Amino acid sequence: MTTSHPEARPIMGVHHGAYRCRDAEQTIWFYCDVLGLVDPTGIVLEEVTGTGEHDPYLHLFLRMGNGEFLAFFDAPGSARPDSFERKDSFDLHWAFEVANEADLLAMQKRINSFGVSAVGPVDHGFVKSVYMYDPNGIQMELTYRVPEHDRILGEATAAFPAKLAEWTKRTRAQKEAKFGAEAIDRRSRHVS
Repeated sequence: MTTSHPEARPIMGVHHGAYRCRDAEQTIWFYCDVLGLVDPTGIVLEEVTGTGEHDPYLHLFLRMGNGEFLAFFDAPGSARPDSFERKDSFDLHWAFEVANEADLLAMQKRINSFGVSAVGPVDHGFVKSVYMYDPNGIQMELTYRVPEHDRILGEATAAFPAKLAEWTKRTRAQKEAKFGAEAIDRRSRHVS
């Protein structure tokens, strides 16, 4: 039996990704002064939207060059000190794009001049990147596309169905043992 779903509408881009921050002023310093994002703005709310729970917070927005935002919640009442420990890059990181290698190296020099360690560049084949951590423990990556970027990813896209099937076969037993078969069944991921 086939289930009919309404037609998907195009997702136009990212309005914002939002994360918890330890302090709005410190976060603005890093993203605006160090990285060059602009127009910091925010709203102060007394209750958590949707639940009505009393937890005053500042919802901070920082604008990127393409008009999209990176956002943060400065909510000291519900924050835990361990919320700001460094996250593994597999768990959470942002990759911001710059135009070319000269811009990447100039930004790395700028970031280091603020006393923030920016390591690299690391050559990933299709992009080259430098890495640093923000004050909230989130790994940040600045990257640029090498001239062969589209060709490399195009070839990867063509080969992806077979690679995914091979990867699933290779890792399924390990995942079922660790998480349970139901947890990784795509049909069980209903949001309530």
